[in-house]
Amino acid sequence: MNTESLAAKACRYLDELCLKIPTRRVGCQGNRDATAFFKSAIEEFNFHVDQQPFKCIDMRQGEIRLSADGQVFEAFISPHSLGCDIAAPLVSVSTVEELHEIEAKGMLLLLHGEIAKEQLMPKNFVFYNPEEHQRIYRLLEEKQPVAVITATTRNPDAVGAIYPFPMIEDGDFDIPTAFMTAEDGAKLAAFAGTLVSLKMDSIRIPSTGENIVARKGSRMDRKVVVCAHIDTKENTPGALDNASGVAILMLLAELLKDYQVQLGVEIVALNGEEYYCAPGQMEYLGRAEGTWQNIVLAVNLDDIGYFKDRSAYSLYGVPEDVSKIVRTVYNGREGFFEGPAWYQSDHGIFMAKGIPAMAITEESYMELLAEITHSPKDRPDIVDPGKLTGNAEALYDLIIAMDRGLL
Repeated sequence: MNTESLAAKACRYLDELCLKIPTRRVGCQGNRDATAFFKSAIEEFNFHVDQQPFKCIDMRQGEIRLSADGQVFEAFISPHSLGCDIAAPLVSVSTVEELHEIEAKGMLLLLHGEIAKEQLMPKNFVFYNPEEHQRIYRLLEEKQPVAVITATTRNPDAVGAIYPFPMIEDGDFDIPTAFMTAEDGAKLAAFAGTLVSLKMDSIRIPSTGENIVARKGSRMDRKVVVCAHIDTKENTPGALDNASGVAILMLLAELLKDYQVQLGVEIVALNGEEYYCAPGQMEYLGRAEGTWQNIVLAVNLDDIGYFKDRSAYSLYGVPEDVSKIVRTVYNGREGFFEGPAWYQSDHGIFMAKGIPAMAITEESYMELLAEITHSPKDRPDIVDPGKLTGNAEALYDLIIAMDRGLL
């Protein structure tokens, strides 16, 4: 298939995933529609396709009202929070030390300033979980406030362009939680000691999701895995993050349709990178337990195709024979360069298992995090479909070179 035809397909894939499907958050119908679309598309290309279902929770959220002494504050319900309808005295803290000392049982607790500078990793997140975050959770549960409000600052390195961001995004944390801007938090803190009302319409809904895994090749004991996460945050079309990566997977599958490789190829739409407990990643890990040594290279695609710049690849624990093949394919190829290491995506799950990994993103990754990622700005019109075809063609050449050079 020629490049123009692939680019046209890339546009169709982006439109389907970002515009026809209203949201791809884990647990919702749109997420299931997205994985069904991916499965249907990739089955046409002579791959064996498996579904990996898992349980999760979806959410339904309505209105929130936060008021003190007749003054109403703008606030937002934290993802996966329980609802509430309370009136309680307000207490506020700005450091972990203050949280340790304060009496908060039965009160409405405001976290602002230093303690609210970054998003907490979820309680049961296994891949990265700082002790400081776990300490905050323990203190909150020990102090037993009736609800928690977090006033957060901007932190694009951790949460992208969202402001304010939810400091707590965790379906395993059962204290109702809302969030607001740092500016509004400073105003609310002035009401410490007075009665504050908080009403949130929010429920958790048992649901399901799935990974889609497509396989080809006669040697699955030596395989390359190419993955991209198919889910999104709420309130974003998720074009660069990460419909573009999923589109590349489908284009790559089509390029490999008629090629009889020996090296095993596993194309994976992972489901849960944006979700508090990474259920799809955990499902994939559980099913692959004991076979990690079969993976020669795991390639993760995320935030690719921005119209402004080049694609950047980076390597993590890759042996010399494989890294030589990668650099031979990519170095000098127009539109690509070897970029700096970064860790905020699914290549981390392979690194944690000691698996050689490669990540591909954009040269302006940090700019995208600060201005576009997780926001309504992440639309298909900022994606260059030609860059998606270029990435698919490069991955095809890499797989062919590895097939010939390693077996």
